[in-house]
Amino acid sequence: MTDPLHADAVRVLSGWTAPDAGQDELRAVFLEHLASHPDGTRRACAPGHITASTALLDASGTRVLLTLHGKLKRWLQLGGHCEDGDATLAAAALREATEESGIAGLRLDPVPVSLDRHRVPCHPGGSWHLDVEFRATAPPGAVPVISDESDDLRWFPVDALPPESDTATRRLVARSLA
Repeated sequence: MTDPLHADAVRVLSGWTAPDAGQDELRAVFLEHLASHPDGTRRACAPGHITASTALLDASGTRVLLTLHGKLKRWLQLGGHCEDGDATLAAAALREATEESGIAGLRLDPVPVSLDRHRVPCHPGGSWHLDVEFRATAPPGAVPVISDESDDLRWFPVDALPPESDTATRRLVARSLA
């Protein structure tokens, strides 16, 4: 039986038009990973696994909501691991953004904005997160609520991200505005 999330990831990445050559190379790496690992969307896949994250913009598109990650102590976009109930990558991204922001009624664009690959300590010896990144918009007047996964949660002007944000977060925010 085919895992619907795995099938969706292959479909989404196969049909995605990358914004540049580097992103297209990552897309090929992600697809190769999925071809080699039937469990490649699941956290249990030790070599690496697909994750889903979101640049959550306010209704005006001038601010982005970032989380101060509890373990990493960095300001990051919302997102995380795919779960058994996620039928699509977009559903995983929306679920993570809603859980981590506490905001209902988010509007997620189901077409990825970018991809990012980074090392993480998910398994002994390390693993890779193959992050498929989306853009979402919060409803007007949305007030975030800090989850157990965050030390803090704040709106930042899209052109004034905190110094404790990483390059991938900055790139995602910039691409979400394009």
